[in-house]
Amino acid sequence: MNDGNDGGHRKQAISSSVERVSEAARDAGLDIEIRRMGASTRTAEEAAALCGSTVAQIVKSLVFQGEQSGKLYLFLVSGARQLDIAKAGSLAGEPLKRGDPRHIRDVTGFAIGGVSPIGHLIAIPAFADETLLGFDRVWAAAGAHDAVFAAEPRALLAAAGATVADLAAVG
Repeated sequence: MNDGNDGGHRKQAISSSVERVSEAARDAGLDIEIRRMGASTRTAEEAAALCGSTVAQIVKSLVFQGEQSGKLYLFLVSGARQLDIAKAGSLAGEPLKRGDPRHIRDVTGFAIGGVSPIGHLIAIPAFADETLLGFDRVWAAAGAHDAVFAAEPRALLAAAGATVADLAAVG
């Protein structure tokens, strides 16, 4: 039976994840303004269109799971590039597989499509593709399917505790 409270509960959960991103930014000394776009920013193309940026300036936050350890790893990649899973696994120290969306949400506090580089419920090893450093400003998810923020890449990657490496697939 639906008593009409599901929507409010879901909205509260989304708001708290967005607020967690805002708090994490503040704690890291990262000055951001979270924008609620009113439309989906789940894909790099959707986000770029709404942010008025190129697809390459969108930071994709990809969460993979270690095949042996089950540990989650965060990979930050330009929206115009694909993650090289072999390079990513080498950095993680184990082969990787796609994480289960429910498990990712439970562990990080973010649903797929709104995973932010910062504000996770637990510390997750993070790696960022070096191509992100070629921009003055990048856009990242802010904890909900329609929430984003802009940041200077070096400051964002530092706030995320990300190790910068060559992560993108060739081609």
